[in-house]
Amino acid sequence: MKRILFVIAVLGILGLNACAAPAPTAAPPTAAPPALASDTPLTVYAAASLTTAFKEIAAEFEKANPGSQVEFNFAGSQDLVAQISNGARADVFASADLKNMDALQKQALVGGTPQVFARNKLVVIVPQDNKAGIQTLQDLSKPGVKLVVADKTVPVGNYTLQALDKLSADATYGAGFRDAVLKNVVSQENNVKAVLSKVSLGEADAGVVYSTDAQTAVGKVLTLEIPESFNVLALYPIATVKAAPNAALAEKWIEYILSPQGQAILLKYGFIPPS
Repeated sequence: MKRILFVIAVLGILGLNACAAPAPTAAPPTAAPPALASDTPLTVYAAASLTTAFKEIAAEFEKANPGSQVEFNFAGSQDLVAQISNGARADVFASADLKNMDALQKQALVGGTPQVFARNKLVVIVPQDNKAGIQTLQDLSKPGVKLVVADKTVPVGNYTLQALDKLSADATYGAGFRDAVLKNVVSQENNVKAVLSKVSLGEADAGVVYSTDAQTAVGKVLTLEIPESFNVLALYPIATVKAAPNAALAEKWIEYILSPQGQAILLKYGFIPPS
């Protein structure tokens, strides 16, 4: 009898404990982690002449910043300014001249202080077969020569006009040299890559491009140097775009461009250091 009473007592205690134990509660839902800046591609708007160098820099930048992704929009600097002015999404703007960077600054569309990160110079290019027989700068003024340049609104086109002004001010070429050369222009392009392409394909007898572009077309074009006294140094400024969606990564990109690693790649492609 005692055993029966003991069992009943134990069962009663267990029953009370079961009733007293709180029901298990479901774990609160895990909040989604906040989106990181690096989850969104870094969008870099850059002058066409930077295409090859920037693509290599991007590959190294992505290695140095795991999870990052760089996307580009390469075009004439003036076209890029127009796109950004009209609300295009961009994080970084790298121009081939100060003029177009200034245009964005005047519209308060630059998020930081622009920094010159590279320089460049002009060269004359002719097709590999050089059927027009162009050997000197004076040959560019000969009647019948088909010359391709960039439009004056394009940085390289503006630099070309400045170089022609310098040449025309020298007695060796004469005051009429600029006008004689411009009479031979058969096409004015929207970016330097288009000038390079037409000459490479033999659609023109000569063109004026940056030395870095000529370097990318070795075997397709021949290069005619413009003496330093007549040449024009192109300055390349870079800055974040105001209200950049990826501002933090944009700053890292600019730091990398200015770093020894970035500068070494630019030098490899023929760019001149900023100072």
